[in-house]
Amino acid sequence: MAGSSFGRQFRVTTWGESHGKAIGAVVDGCPAGLLLCEKDIQSYLDRRRPGMTRYSTPRKESDEVQILSGVFEGRTTGTPISLLIPNTSQRSADYTQIASCYRPGHADYTYTEKYGLRDYRGGGRSSGRETAGRVAAGAIAARILKELGIELCAYTKSIGPVCIDMSRFEKEAILETPTAMPDRTASLEAEAYLTDCMKRTDSAGGVVECRITGVPAGIGEPVFDKLDAGLAAAVMSIGAVKAVEIGDGTAVSHSTGSRNNDPFFADESGIHKRTNHAGGILGGISDGDPILLRAHIKPTPSIFREQETVGTDGKNCTVQIKGRHDPVIVPRAVVVVECMSALALLDLIMANMTARLDRMAEFYRKR
Repeated sequence: MAGSSFGRQFRVTTWGESHGKAIGAVVDGCPAGLLLCEKDIQSYLDRRRPGMTRYSTPRKESDEVQILSGVFEGRTTGTPISLLIPNTSQRSADYTQIASCYRPGHADYTYTEKYGLRDYRGGGRSSGRETAGRVAAGAIAARILKELGIELCAYTKSIGPVCIDMSRFEKEAILETPTAMPDRTASLEAEAYLTDCMKRTDSAGGVVECRITGVPAGIGEPVFDKLDAGLAAAVMSIGAVKAVEIGDGTAVSHSTGSRNNDPFFADESGIHKRTNHAGGILGGISDGDPILLRAHIKPTPSIFREQETVGTDGKNCTVQIKGRHDPVIVPRAVVVVECMSALALLDLIMANMTARLDRMAEFYRKR
């Protein structure tokens, strides 16, 4: 299978299926000397772990990561880091009823057309469970970025019609509310909306917002490898994401130049912008302001009601999906968006090391 690797300098390959023995990732390009242990990665995996609230799938997976290589005496060695996450709660029998038909909203049909077969047990390789490997790798990337003074903070901005009020923003609430919203009042409203969706055997979508601070100006390439293009590609590769916005996003199409432009000003500390409609990126290159991106996530396609579909025999039929599914994907996707953003950003930061001869010469003269 092509397309299971992401990045050039900091390269990640994920592997495994939803109902296989395990899933995991291999990280190549991690610098030597980073303090790293399983606990550093586990805290990220716990944020996407299933079965944590009534609004996520009841599948109980501990998602306990094991570092198999690339770390010695608590520090990375510069060699590939192999990460293993055993699957411990598979119930493949839940999926036998959909073995002979295509689930609406899933990759069943397209997967079959591409490969001529599919693993119907939870979606196999196309399952959302594949993102556990991304999160494990992204946790390492985020740890490196933190060493560089860069921090990422993702959270649920909206679920269905319920949107957070930034004046009530509490960072602690992201980990404490079942919706991963930083607004406790909005979270209660969203929970009521989700309860109603569940009563109607339906599901909900929403928006994840990610704010990245501490990124210096000058990261990203001006043509094909733009920083915003890299971030968008990384986040769009998450299965449930259908749109990505940077800064004002789609609102720019309804704006004017006089409103959308961010005026520059200079003071003793350097050059700055008075506003940040651009979301921290100009011409594909970071401008020093916080980077702001949003991922729009579709409703969970597995709903407990009868739907029209087609069988693998080509005949029309209906399907009523059983098994264990999230009524909303958004809260568990928050950390996935954060980690994919970290992977994309770190890869371009590493590529940036060769952008200027004067800085390369300065670096090596110090040695």
